[in-house]
Amino acid sequence: MKKRQMVIKQRPRNSNTSSSWTTTTSSATSNVRYVECQKNHAANIGGYAVDGCREFMASGNEGTVEALRCAACGCHRNFHRKEVDTEVVCEYSPPNA
Repeated sequence: MKKRQMVIKQRPRNSNTSSSWTTTTSSATSNVRYVECQKNHAANIGGYAVDGCREFMASGNEGTVEALRCAACGCHRNFHRKEVDTEVVCEYSPPNA
């Protein structure tokens, strides 16, 4: 999961008043899931057949080579379809008048 935060400050329109600053804060959170396996097991004979594995399950702990291998079908994680869910939250504070 990645989380990014960005703060944007705008300069006041009237340079004589410093109380008219606005602040906008936004953060984005991304969740990555690997779902069904799309490896074609019959490609070498000119056909098309998938194994039916519905979701990637890591064989080992994160940071190891086994974490890239699926425990259910034995395929590499790259053969599984990647789904990315991104959530963006923006907060706005109006200028003090």
